[in-house]
Amino acid sequence: MDAKDLKKIEEDLNAEKKRLEEQLAQFKTKEGADAYEVNFPQIGDKDDENAAEVDNYSTNLTLERTLRSAARDVDGALKRIKEGTYGFCKYCAKEIDAKRLMARPVSSACIECKKKLTQEV
Repeated sequence: MDAKDLKKIEEDLNAEKKRLEEQLAQFKTKEGADAYEVNFPQIGDKDDENAAEVDNYSTNLTLERTLRSAARDVDGALKRIKEGTYGFCKYCAKEIDAKRLMARPVSSACIECKKKLTQEV
């Protein structure tokens, strides 16, 4: 991968990190690694209000977990860029195709290894 493409990917990853952090801020309750928590909403005591509380909580819990997972992936990719290991498969150590990295910058596995992992061979 050439330096220009790598720079573009790093800029995109930093922008994505900022976006994810902004979205995660709605769940932030304290500082630190376990700073995010989904609070159970208190809408009311009627059956339909209780159902809405459970639905809101479930939706927010899923969203928070998805955002945290995406943020971990982005942080991992940025760390690999900094360490100079970005663009190499963590399983076979071969170079990951640049097209794959441009399409999915957080990729840490080549297509062949990913297929093996997901049993798509």
